[in-house]
Amino acid sequence: MKRPNYFIKTERAFSGVRKSAWIVTLAVAIGGQFYPRLGLLVPFMAALIGMSFLKGRHWCGNYCPHGSFFDFLLLPISRNKKIPTLLISKITVVLFFLFFMFNLSRRFWTVFQNIANISLLDSVGMIFSTTYLMVLIVGGLLAVLITPRTWCQFCPMGTIQTLSYKLGKAIGLAQSQDEKVTVEHADLCHSCGKCARVCPMQLTPYKEFEENNNQFNDERCIKCSTCVENCPAGILSLSTAKQADELKEKADLDGFQESAYYKGEIKEVRELKQDIKEYTIKLLAPAKMNLTPGQFILIKIDDDLSRAYTISSANKEGTQISITVKRLEDGYGTNLLFDKFKEGDRVEIKGPMGKELRIDHKKKKLLFVANGIGITPFVAAAQNLLEYRDTYNFDGDITLLYGVRYEDDLIYDDLFTRLARKHPNFHYYKTLSRQDSINARKGYVTNILNEIEIDADTTVYICGTKAMAQDIQKILLEKGIPQESISYEDFAA
Repeated sequence: MKRPNYFIKTERAFSGVRKSAWIVTLAVAIGGQFYPRLGLLVPFMAALIGMSFLKGRHWCGNYCPHGSFFDFLLLPISRNKKIPTLLISKITVVLFFLFFMFNLSRRFWTVFQNIANISLLDSVGMIFSTTYLMVLIVGGLLAVLITPRTWCQFCPMGTIQTLSYKLGKAIGLAQSQDEKVTVEHADLCHSCGKCARVCPMQLTPYKEFEENNNQFNDERCIKCSTCVENCPAGILSLSTAKQADELKEKADLDGFQESAYYKGEIKEVRELKQDIKEYTIKLLAPAKMNLTPGQFILIKIDDDLSRAYTISSANKEGTQISITVKRLEDGYGTNLLFDKFKEGDRVEIKGPMGKELRIDHKKKKLLFVANGIGITPFVAAAQNLLEYRDTYNFDGDITLLYGVRYEDDLIYDDLFTRLARKHPNFHYYKTLSRQDSINARKGYVTNILNEIEIDADTTVYICGTKAMAQDIQKILLEKGIPQESISYEDFAA
């Protein structure tokens, strides 16, 4: 299988301005060739760059007409590849800036030398219109052949903003107004690299977050919020330094305090289905992990990236854990795992982490609801609570609702069936949405939930698609289950 592109095409136009500013680019660049005075719009737009003293390249990511043209119109047809190092080097940026300013100054000098014989407004407007047309053509070609924001790496206007930003920081103007990409707390970051993979400028925010620094300080950041909108953990924002300190102070680290780095060895790779594998890892250093069913680990998949996977099983001693991975056609991480990780390989992991599906074994009545690969957290939860009674002292009831499309999509069905036969306090219901079978009911987990009795003091854990979770929560609320008794984790991806 061909490895997916590292960089992801995703929505970048989050406002009306970003969706429509490209019209200005076409009007000035093309319309200006017929009515030159349209080019006089450019100096007015350039005046808005004054905000760069306070906010850096905020203009580039939120108002620039060319940026709108690149992101909104050209992204769908772009190759979206890595920008060559040559185009982002400081030498290239400086040389192109000097060349651009020299050429622009020369053209203005020519106009002023002939001011008695020409229309000043038309001539100046034509200079700006022609410049805009050049950016449209060159930037457009680079956008399609490489990635939409290639031009922005050495754009002279962007360079001016960066210089203004440096001055604003030096004299203290930017400190209170500057909004940077901010993580609530560095310990909450999964190091999944999603922020880097969606970044229009191909920057790497997650690499800069540290215990004493929860802000991304790269001056090339255009403050476009693309990483904020796409963070899987939902822990990124655009915030001032003061707001960043407040976020760090208030960050909820419950479920992350005992997280540590481990070295391990893959002892077994078991193929559950053609596109699903179970990786069993023996912990080496440290040799034991104290975890609660429902938590996850981060596994390092290459030099810079990690992926979060729920622990699907663990032995009683906590010296061996398993994760279950479904290969996604466009999944960068899952394809790396499937293609590179073999039995005997050494791996680096961090964990345990997470609280959303951390099972409270002190509760007397538990309801687990899952569809698809979302079943994985409940494998460890059901097995550990029922089989390791002396460890968890669990004497309550567990009900599991598990839905898939076809019978062949069921995983760990034998385990759940065995647990249901062995433990009277474990109730297992499975549904198939697109197939009739004598072994499972046709329908959805919502159908089962509507029919069974659920006590008001039941604690509910849901893992699966967002649509399923919303439907389940609606039914639960109607049945009198309070919202605070319902926990949910999205496993759609």
